[in-house]
Amino acid sequence: MSQITLKDGRKLEYFENGVESERAILLLHGTPGDGSTWERWFEAITDVKAISTSRPGYGLSDRHKGRTVADDLHDQAAVLDHLGVKKFVSIGWSGGGPHSLNMSREPRCVAAFTIAGVGEWGNPDLDFLDGMGPENLDEFGEALKGEAAITEWMDKNAVGLKDVTGDQLIEAFGGLIGEADRKCLTPELAEISARGMRRALSVSFDGWIDDDLAFVRDFAFKLAEINKPVILYQGDDDFMVPHAHSYWLQKHIPAAKLNFVPGHGHISIGEEFRPNIIKEAIDFLNA
Repeated sequence: MSQITLKDGRKLEYFENGVESERAILLLHGTPGDGSTWERWFEAITDVKAISTSRPGYGLSDRHKGRTVADDLHDQAAVLDHLGVKKFVSIGWSGGGPHSLNMSREPRCVAAFTIAGVGEWGNPDLDFLDGMGPENLDEFGEALKGEAAITEWMDKNAVGLKDVTGDQLIEAFGGLIGEADRKCLTPELAEISARGMRRALSVSFDGWIDDDLAFVRDFAFKLAEINKPVILYQGDDDFMVPHAHSYWLQKHIPAAKLNFVPGHGHISIGEEFRPNIIKEAIDFLNA
């Protein structure tokens, strides 16, 4: 883990695999999460540089209060500049999905991937909350009331995640995961995920709060203007981000391709198709 100081004085932490390359795969974590959660992906990416960051307010990254999804481009670009990257592919999981799409606006980006990525709030043809688990319905209900309400909700309902263990993770997810994800969460993967959760929330809930607030407004960039290849992965056993979100994204992004895999969940889809996604990303970098 390293940190850089951004132009506005904030510190942003990032992780990288140590490969010397001007080509990179930029990995954008879910909500909540931090850059350390891509451990298995780092192990599998050996031909190009792998980079992940912790969005503002997570881990040791300073908060950027009031940020939109679009705002994240400048933070990520600063890390890419710092590491000498000239060409990259972005991959975002869950809450990192829209942040990956956002990076398609960066001139060096050649393709963007989302894994169970979130759609955009406030559109008449997407019922954002439909099909989500009860915990998400409660959480976003509070986010819609504003920062004070979602902060109070976090203080009451999310405290246990600061110390969650792998053994406790399935129970902690509750109604947000289905059978596919319960089978996928082996003790090893559950511990990796729990360790990332603890680290992400070790300082505060600010990153999670600001993600939620960013997701109950528009992205602040136009999906219809994306002119890079976009590859979407989604299953139908997903109660964190229901599959309607990926169908909606496919409809509204001109160059989007949807890989819809029945029977997969929010976590299992990325675990199962990790080798495929990495190969596709490297193919784009080699083109």
